[in-house]
Amino acid sequence: MSRIAARRRVTRLTVGGSRVRRADFLAVEEPLEIRVGGTPLAVTMRTPGHDVELAAGFLVSEGVIHQQHDFSAAIHCASDGEPNTYNVLDVALGPGVAPPDPSLQRNFTTTSSCGLCGKATIDAVHTRSRFDVAEDPLRIDAAMIITFPDQLRAQQAVFERTGGLHAAALFDGRTGEMLVLREDVGRHNAVDKVIGWALLQGLLPLRSVVLMVSARASFELTQKALMAGVPMLTAVSAPSSLAVELAESSGITLVGFLRGESMVVYNRDDRITDVAHESPDPAGSAVGPLEKAVHP
Repeated sequence: MSRIAARRRVTRLTVGGSRVRRADFLAVEEPLEIRVGGTPLAVTMRTPGHDVELAAGFLVSEGVIHQQHDFSAAIHCASDGEPNTYNVLDVALGPGVAPPDPSLQRNFTTTSSCGLCGKATIDAVHTRSRFDVAEDPLRIDAAMIITFPDQLRAQQAVFERTGGLHAAALFDGRTGEMLVLREDVGRHNAVDKVIGWALLQGLLPLRSVVLMVSARASFELTQKALMAGVPMLTAVSAPSSLAVELAESSGITLVGFLRGESMVVYNRDDRITDVAHESPDPAGSAVGPLEKAVHP
């Protein structure tokens, strides 16, 4: 826990009230340099922990690897002339796997808020997935989906101490079981960690699986879901316009504003069953309560 949450003295001040000095915990943010075969590929700001999963998920997101056997091994190593700080990870790819194209190398550090920072061209932002999610047979009841945020929050151990981490989790769309949860200062890192976990478990593509995130549904998170073969992305906050466009073009079910008993479905609502409660909208067309949810 010492590398995940740092203890600091802070002053809690209330206007017109008390000024109290006390101990507090901060979410740790450190750089991780990802190398492939000894060649630097990217540096990302992340919360230490599950670094191998993070690197594996990152390589899936970049289209470098696709299956468990594509990832051979990974080892923390020291920077040139420096002791091992466990902030450099060198990945060995499986036999016959082509090394990353030099164009994938990031030009500068990827911040904890941006998983696309450092991309050299607009074309490099759009990575083609090997998996087709449009035909995924996932069908899931709305009553099951609304349980995911509470399950996510209940398992955020480090967030409970620091209040400063994003979370991502994978849920079995048939049973509602949480398969894995990871936390990180970067929402894209949290997603890469759960995707990396799935790759190392031999679970890609993630058929009939739901990806739940504690933040907004950005383009980059939608693309990561697509690269891992995830048919449904759910978020507690809003999606971006480009995320919705990508969901529409790829066949991903995209859910935003998943709070309490309501949600907003932006694409492929046919995968969500709640037929018994459908009611007409003011315009006269049949619209279910999922589509009628109001943005806060």
